[in-house]
Amino acid sequence: MSASTQDTFISHLVELRDRLLRAIGAVLVFFVILFLYPGAGPIYDFLAHPLMAALPEGSKMIATGVITPFMVPMKVTALVAFMIALPYVLFQAWAFVAPGLYEHEKRLALPIIVAGTVLFLIGVAFCYYFVFGTVFRFINDFAPKSITPAPDIEAYFSFVSVEKLRDARPYFIVGAFVVAAVVTPPDVLSQLLLAIPMCLLYEAGLFFARFVKKRAEGASDYKPLNETEMERELDRADR
Repeated sequence: MSASTQDTFISHLVELRDRLLRAIGAVLVFFVILFLYPGAGPIYDFLAHPLMAALPEGSKMIATGVITPFMVPMKVTALVAFMIALPYVLFQAWAFVAPGLYEHEKRLALPIIVAGTVLFLIGVAFCYYFVFGTVFRFINDFAPKSITPAPDIEAYFSFVSVEKLRDARPYFIVGAFVVAAVVTPPDVLSQLLLAIPMCLLYEAGLFFARFVKKRAEGASDYKPLNETEMERELDRADR
């Protein structure tokens, strides 16, 4: 590797770091704003409304962990902050790959960012207002009358686990290189400059998620109740 090539590679890494820091900073800013107003609790209550509306009258969700009532609303607030900051995050990703694109490809930046954000938000709204309510009502109507639904607040938002992300790694890597081959000029270097950062971000997410999971598991020695103990506690609450 020549000195000029090495300098170019290092400059790309420095720019990637700066773009990541800007994106993370934007998410943190929105997270602080949402944490102050309206607060993590109201945000969670709003997102949990489709499930609560489908439960029998008077039913509530439960928390089986000591720190779960605090950690779960915080995670949800962070997710909402990311959704709000998504246009800026997409812009930073595009700004990183734009120097290696042709002029006619660079003109696609604004349509892609706007369309990606709008379609993502439409998908979220469709799930929230139509899919979730229908699915939860069906499950509640299908359940035997002898069962008292008591969903756990953490299970409600546990869409993807670290194990599932790890199992999906090969598919993501292939998808990253396919996307890089489509949106970049027909040369190997441009494809690698887009695909490799995507794979590194995926691995970084797995790496930090592993520590978050271990910290959450080790934060308390509390053991969840088994089915017999849960039924006993519910019977005691009904009395």
